[in-house]
Amino acid sequence: MKKQTIILAIILVSLKGFTQDVNVFFSKADTFFRTYVDEGKVAYSGIYNNQRSLNELMELAEAVSVSKADALVYQAFWINAYNLSVIKGIIDNYPTKSPLDNAGFFDKTTYSLAGKNITLDDIQNKLLRAQFNDARFHFVLVCGAVGCPPLINKAYLPNTFDAQLEMQTKKAINGSFLKVNTKKKRAQVSQIMEWYKEDFTLNGKTEIDFINQYRTKKLEGKYKLSYFQYDWALNKQ
Repeated sequence: MKKQTIILAIILVSLKGFTQDVNVFFSKADTFFRTYVDEGKVAYSGIYNNQRSLNELMELAEAVSVSKADALVYQAFWINAYNLSVIKGIIDNYPTKSPLDNAGFFDKTTYSLAGKNITLDDIQNKLLRAQFNDARFHFVLVCGAVGCPPLINKAYLPNTFDAQLEMQTKKAINGSFLKVNTKKKRAQVSQIMEWYKEDFTLNGKTEIDFINQYRTKKLEGKYKLSYFQYDWALNKQ
């Protein structure tokens, strides 16, 4: 009995340490985004001149352990980790005009996160999209370009996660993600919807159905949908 009590105590201490690591990461990430992000733009020059907080966050992210069994913590962590890794990638190549100016930015460069050496593409496609089938990811994973939905100036947190995804999706669909000509019944949408069409047409829905789910002013009638060119310029302040 005594031995079992000791083992249980060790497990509880380990779990407590795990929780603290995750919570410290979320807290410091929140402070970082509030400091360096404003209206979707990132103060890369400020981060470049003082890289300590970013490097500390990346070290924290490396040591964190997350499980898909705790889906909210898992998703919130990997979205923050993705956005921070994009910023880290830009800083490592700073100054740069676009993430695409750096070979392998999304599919070759790896980051040490939660015990994995992983690329940005694998975070997005293997750890998030393939596991949860949620098109809203495309409005919170920010690739460092002007064409992306805006980066928020706070961390994604487990207890506010779904509300944050809903808010960012509504902002995008009612904002620059979509250009509508009601007279001609035409809608132009970001190429994100073209590249990941399968995510926006789940369960037999059309892209227009997805848009109307979040758009305040619905697209009534038969609209012709096309895609406008993605702007890969750096989302800098």
